[in-house]
Amino acid sequence: MIVSLTMVRYRKALIPFALLAMAIHRLPLAIQKGCTFWKLLGSGRNGTFDLQPDWQQWGLLASWETREDFDRFYNHSFLAKWWQNLTTESWTMLCEPLQSHGKWDGKNPFGQPDITDYAGPLAVLTRATIRLNRLKNFWANVDSVAAIMSNAPGFITSLGIGEAPFYRQATFSVWESLDNVKAFAYRSREHAKVIRKTREENWYSEELFARFKPIAAWGTLHGQDPLKGIIKFDSI
Repeated sequence: MIVSLTMVRYRKALIPFALLAMAIHRLPLAIQKGCTFWKLLGSGRNGTFDLQPDWQQWGLLASWETREDFDRFYNHSFLAKWWQNLTTESWTMLCEPLQSHGKWDGKNPFGQPDITDYAGPLAVLTRATIRLNRLKNFWANVDSVAAIMSNAPGFITSLGIGEAPFYRQATFSVWESLDNVKAFAYRSREHAKVIRKTREENWYSEELFARFKPIAAWGTLHGQDPLKGIIKFDSI
């Protein structure tokens, strides 16, 4: 299995086309050969869960049976042509699932991998559906956690993505190693405190946490490749 994340940026004048894409891109994705799971996503401004949407930046997260299936989509699909003609920038990252716990719309989108002997750069997806009566609790803690993550040892970059404003949110982050991820998640006092709150106060009706091996990345966002010169990919 291959997992892809493609982020694209539109000019301000073409934001209506970005909104239109969220509706009309569903049909071609639903019948795309080799695509086993997909989500069209909006984006936050600050690289994590965010109340401030970036109306110019949008994304697609998808799972593919093979690399050939992804390549066929990326080079020849209706979405690919749309991106080529209507967006100013795009950035794509490909990954292989290492571990995945939880569900997304009742599904296991990345299978049930359990690869524990990988040592190297790591991509992490944290995704949740927030209970409506816990929205205030959740958003009250977002800024402090985001500040800790952006300054954490081994942190490389992150993207705030979501299916819907406020309550269906995700963060896709990239780290130098699993040790860095664990240090941030469990040995940071503030973040550990927030994790305890999510359990004790039952913030989420559904959640998913997945780790991936980055295998390729290309393109730019805001004029640069977030991983250029930081991660060296194997030839594939």
